[in-house]
Amino acid sequence: MDKNSYIFGIRAIIEAIEAGKTIDKILIRRDLGGELASELNALVKDRDIPVQRVPLEKLNRITRKNHQGAIAMLSPVEYYRIDQLIPTIYESGKNPFFIILDGLTDTRNFGAIARTASCAGADAIIIPERNSVSVTPDAVKTSAGALMSLPVCRVKSVAEAVKELQANGIKVVAASEKATAEYDNGDYTGPIAIVMGAEDVGISDDVLRICDEIVAIPMTGPIASLNVSVAAGIVIYAVVRSRRS
Repeated sequence: MDKNSYIFGIRAIIEAIEAGKTIDKILIRRDLGGELASELNALVKDRDIPVQRVPLEKLNRITRKNHQGAIAMLSPVEYYRIDQLIPTIYESGKNPFFIILDGLTDTRNFGAIARTASCAGADAIIIPERNSVSVTPDAVKTSAGALMSLPVCRVKSVAEAVKELQANGIKVVAASEKATAEYDNGDYTGPIAIVMGAEDVGISDDVLRICDEIVAIPMTGPIASLNVSVAAGIVIYAVVRSRRS
């Protein structure tokens, strides 16, 4: 990440938050205390900004400046809220199309999926706040700039986001090798959200249980799974094909 994407020092971070800057996440020294630290903690809790408690060595690897035990990473984009985005999409006359990334951690995969989603006309990508990729300059670069125009919603809980989509008439389809139904037999003509899982463990069980359908991409070779960005591209374009036909 570019050095200009960081803010160093507790007071500087507090001022940035109060000024409305979009913070991707904040790294705070594990044993950080004091009045200013308490003020920062209250501020980030009120605004749902992800915080990681880290050892001092990690902060020092980022900068040797006087960071006071806190470093904020700025986001190059504004994150959207699902409850605001859904009515906007419906009111515009569009057929909603969301991509949900449940625990994806590889920036290159995120960028590749965002690029495909943008090319396919998806309306937004949904990611969790924690243990997940986020919109960083590296992700934007990998997406060929798609993340600068494709809305990204960051949510506390993927499962709750799935329920909110369903409550608004959007069918949620999970892509998982655990399925018996094949992806190309699905009906994607209506409002749809496609869920892709983490690179190592796939979609979490609590999310998988509440999806409307689970589909798989058939495998006939010796390797049992595809790279997640490739798998996402296959299912995303199944939606495009289904809607065009």
